[in-house]
Amino acid sequence: MTARTAPFNARGLSIRNRNMHIYIYGFLLFLDELVFSMSGSSSLSESGNQDLMDCLRATENCNQDQKCSHRFRIMRQCLAGKDRNTMLASRDCHVALEVLKEMALFDCRCKRGMKKEMQCLQSYWSINKGQTEGEDFYEPSPYEPMTPHRHSDAFRLASIISGIQSGTSKGQPHCSDPTRPCNPCLDATKACNLNENCKRQRSNYISTCTRAQTQGQQPSQPQSQDSCNRKRCHKALRMFFERVDTQYSYGLLFCSCKDQACAERRRQTIVPSCSYQDKTKPNCLQLRNTCRLDVHCRSRLADFHTNCQMTPHSISGCLNDDYQACLTSYTRLIGTDMTPNYMDSGHSNFTISPWCTCRGSGNQEEECEKFLQDFRENNCLRNAIQAFGYGSLPKPDPQPTTGSVKPDLEITASIPKTTMELGEEPCIISSCGNLNDKLSKNLRCCNH
Repeated sequence: MTARTAPFNARGLSIRNRNMHIYIYGFLLFLDELVFSMSGSSSLSESGNQDLMDCLRATENCNQDQKCSHRFRIMRQCLAGKDRNTMLASRDCHVALEVLKEMALFDCRCKRGMKKEMQCLQSYWSINKGQTEGEDFYEPSPYEPMTPHRHSDAFRLASIISGIQSGTSKGQPHCSDPTRPCNPCLDATKACNLNENCKRQRSNYISTCTRAQTQGQQPSQPQSQDSCNRKRCHKALRMFFERVDTQYSYGLLFCSCKDQACAERRRQTIVPSCSYQDKTKPNCLQLRNTCRLDVHCRSRLADFHTNCQMTPHSISGCLNDDYQACLTSYTRLIGTDMTPNYMDSGHSNFTISPWCTCRGSGNQEEECEKFLQDFRENNCLRNAIQAFGYGSLPKPDPQPTTGSVKPDLEITASIPKTTMELGEEPCIISSCGNLNDKLSKNLRCCNH
């Protein structure tokens, strides 16, 4: 063996050893998850999660039961009036509510992405909306609870493998070759373009969100909220995140950044000039009221609050200790009136918020700030994004990172190129064979 070939053989041996460790680790996680799911099935049944009926079927069953259907009609009348608080305090409404609490309709839920999801959600809110209107800050999620993901290590491994395929190691903020400058968010775009479905869906929402609404507008004119159809843009964004595998869509949305160019590309992912920004910022409580008038927006906001709820009693910062559930609920908000996004191109201390302000809140300013805090200072969401982007868990006792953020941070970042040339290639492209297939089936975030 010559001195020249020795380093290459050593490098190849190192790569083989690394891949072998990944295979073994992934297989052990797969077996452990299998045992955990089998042992947990009985506990799920005991907790009642498996007994939850979807609201469409529950409504049909109620309509076929004379006692249930009669009380259901009364309850709908109680919730339909303007003076609902007085109505709910009446004896008839109280009796109807007590009867319905014993029926499957009262505890029904909807499946994410199910057929007739809109009708199911309408059935859910027809009995749950407004029972304590104006009193509950948070509303319970109308969706079935997600299957808990016990292993944060498995989540980290899935993000690392996704990073290897997209040309950037998720365990590190840059590509493995230090001699080549590499932008993880740019690499995620390249990886998306190598996948036919991701490329098609991404091209669709970009063209929709950048298409001039007014005929005759020149392409060279600056993009503004008046030059696009926001409703169509939102629909195209929802389709992208619903139809594209999370290893590609999350790679675009939650890529790790160590410089401003990368962070700005990440901010531009959802074409914020059309889908996010507006001439003025509405009051956050007014935006929440607008969101709650739409069944989908109301449902997804409630789901976000449920799955990204913070707690100081967990290293993860999440009450349910489930990063994937939080990221899924956050992503499903994109394309609604409550669309969130990165506020600026800061890479070391990113801030996420819907497009709103607490100015003009009057005596509701405290409630407004609390609502905004669930986005801007949400350690559960922040840690979930960092765990995916960097493939690492947060350190114990995390320090507050957004306390100094101004209440109404304005976006002043420059907008670089947000598309890629077809001839561009990722820094590195490698695969993990069958391991990635197995992990994608067992560790993929719930889209539906």
